[in-house]
Amino acid sequence: MKTPRILIIAGAAGVRNTLAEIITSDGQLSLQATAADPFIAARHIADEIPNAIVLDLETPRMSGLSFLRKVMAQCPIPVVVFSTQVKEGGPELKAVMDAGAMDFLPVPEERTRDYLMASAALLLAKVKAAARLRVSEESEWTGPDVQPKLSADVILPPRPRWATVARTERVICMGASTGGTDSLQVVLGMMPPDCPGLLVVIHMPEMFTRTYADRLNGLCRIHVREAQHGDPVRAGQALLAPGDRHLLLARRGDRYVAELNDGPAVSRHRPSVDVLFRSASRSAGSNAIGVIMTGMGDDGAHGLLEMRQAGANTIAEHESTCVVFGMPKEAIRLGAAESVVPLPKIAEKVTSLAARRPGASF
Repeated sequence: MKTPRILIIAGAAGVRNTLAEIITSDGQLSLQATAADPFIAARHIADEIPNAIVLDLETPRMSGLSFLRKVMAQCPIPVVVFSTQVKEGGPELKAVMDAGAMDFLPVPEERTRDYLMASAALLLAKVKAAARLRVSEESEWTGPDVQPKLSADVILPPRPRWATVARTERVICMGASTGGTDSLQVVLGMMPPDCPGLLVVIHMPEMFTRTYADRLNGLCRIHVREAQHGDPVRAGQALLAPGDRHLLLARRGDRYVAELNDGPAVSRHRPSVDVLFRSASRSAGSNAIGVIMTGMGDDGAHGLLEMRQAGANTIAEHESTCVVFGMPKEAIRLGAAESVVPLPKIAEKVTSLAARRPGASF
């Protein structure tokens, strides 16, 4: 049996080093990596899923609690949380456990290293218990109260063969997750005002998508706004999926419209990139252009493959510019991407494809 791999995430270098020392001192565990913040940790997870995570709640760039929730939604891994701010029995601890943490260790603000070294046996026991849940390759741990990983079938049942799509205008569908807020700003900011209509899914809570769309609208040459059910898809406009609702592309006569759906989460996400991409494969076929960008997990990879099989042009972001090379990596592995393009070149590539005959090769 392989030695369980442990990923440590802590903002303070001294704390990371102390935790690494404790983990490596035990012959029954191995240290996969240490990370100073959740974004660095996400890249390690995309490369190799650890058996357990030791997570500091006070981390830069993204709070440990937000990262915990994201991990439980996208790639459930047993997590042992520690914090100098959250106390045993306090109200904040309930939020941590409800988010999916397996165990918790309160740590004092003063003499933290001394406390961790003195509590090494307790910490190792907690980490080993967590790691055992995922040591078996045949049995993947799904975490407490984590939604089952459903496919796009629950929203749009698969068809035995691709339907013929009447020739209509081009349409662009994009999907992103971790790191996608800045990446989408780059791509949409470079799109010309007369570009084909765009539909965009990013994994973002519902209270933030409208504000994010408004911010992009002020920065881009195209119009950007949160989608509403029945919106026509127009050239020079990007429609952003509202948080907690699936966004689909539909065809009414000879024009495209956006549809919203309250169905179950797909790939543990609502909105789901897979749902958008499947709807594009069915409604637009070779008239569509699909783009999958930075993100942890695999949402969108299978949908992009369906788009390519339906004759659409498909693009995956290159690893060199991804914050997390998870979603594009899976799409590339499946053969879903016709082209792999670094972030600064995606808008140019999409614009070039949009000017070509639908279904034309690269």
